Amino acid sequence: MPVDPHKPPEAVPPILIVDDEEIVLVALRDTLLREGYQVVPSPHAIHALSVLKQQPFSVVITDQQMPMVSGLEFLAQVREIQPDATRILITAVLSLSTVIDAINKGEIYRFIVKPWLREELLATVKNAVQRFELISSNARLHAATQAMNAQLTDLNRALEGQVARVAEQNAQLQEFTRAQAENLRRSIHLCVQTMRTFYPTLGNQARRVTSLCAAMAEGADLSADQKQSLEISAHIYDIGLVGIPRLLIKKWQDAPDSLTEAEWRLIHHHPVLGEELAKFVHHLTSVGPTIRGHHERFDGGGYPDHLSGENIPWLARLLAVAVAHSESNLDPRLAAELISQGSGSAFDPAAARVFLRTVPKAVVPGKQRAVLLGDLRPGMVLAEGIYSENGMLLIPDGQRLSATYIDKLLNYDRINPISQSLLVYC
Repeated sequence: MPVDPHKPPEAVPPILIVDDEEIVLVALRDTLLREGYQVVPSPHAIHALSVLKQQPFSVVITDQQMPMVSGLEFLAQVREIQPDATRILITAVLSLSTVIDAINKGEIYRFIVKPWLREELLATVKNAVQRFELISSNARLHAATQAMNAQLTDLNRALEGQVARVAEQNAQLQEFTRAQAENLRRSIHLCVQTMRTFYPTLGNQARRVTSLCAAMAEGADLSADQKQSLEISAHIYDIGLVGIPRLLIKKWQDAPDSLTEAEWRLIHHHPVLGEELAKFVHHLTSVGPTIRGHHERFDGGGYPDHLSGENIPWLARLLAVAVAHSESNLDPRLAAELISQGSGSAFDPAAARVFLRTVPKAVVPGKQRAVLLGDLRPGMVLAEGIYSENGMLLIPDGQRLSATYIDKLLNYDRINPISQSLLVYC
């Protein structure tokens, strides 16, 4: 096969020809050289074997009748040294059956009968070179495939390791998220308990507002983060009141018109303090602004920043409606009418619509108020149980008081003073 002009000469190894007759050796060499092949001639088998050990060949052509080593014996050794080289035997006297047997056993590829025809010789050599190139190509492909398989195995192993690491990281992340959620729940519970201990009705107010906001969150088509932010804000919106004297809080709730200017400044500051205290919810950045803005009015007449309209955060506008309804001393139906009347002035019309549409679905705890022992009256229902100093239950929550119950409590208080705040349903 003529050399491909697009391939470098060294791409196809040369052809080795072996013959002890110089005239035959020269004839083969010149014929193949004219066809563009690289040719290495060798006068006898022993020399050729040493050359085979030094460089690769694509085709090995040898005469059968040679001194010391026959052509078939020589090609058998060639097969051991360079198994991919195509082996061709030139013979004039060897029996056909012997040659065919050698071909079938893979010892030789083809044989050429002396005297040969030039065209037959060149066709055989061309096919021999093509066979070598095919075997070499297959070998390269096989090696490349093995290398790729090895790389794929390494990549799969690395991928398995990476998947295992990702799974481990996901498990750690899930555990961290669970722990974070649990810490958040405990922090909020602590805030509510702090408010409840500091001023008992604040805890009940937070539960009522939370129930209203939960219903509003569904009706307002909020995202998951917005729902969580609104819920947390509803739990702790009045946490800033723990920095204000209890008597001032009671005065603000019972007789707001009697507050002095200095007292109003303290009251107006509690949303700001609440925003500061809510910074522990660092991953929900809207909680602080929601708490800060829940006393703003849609017309700008609120506090602490006198924001108006859409300058007030949307969640704060929703929370403001729920707080106003929950803290109203009116009957729930009348309180709802008050929200409707305040739409566009005190409240965002959109927030008011969401509230009025969803409030019938809300399950709101009963409103509570704190009373002194001496203010108990028959017919009142306890919102919390009354306990002695050592933890013994005196009267359970939900108990409707009678004159007999009240007398027993007064008599008990004379001997063992009851220090806890008393909460009754309004």
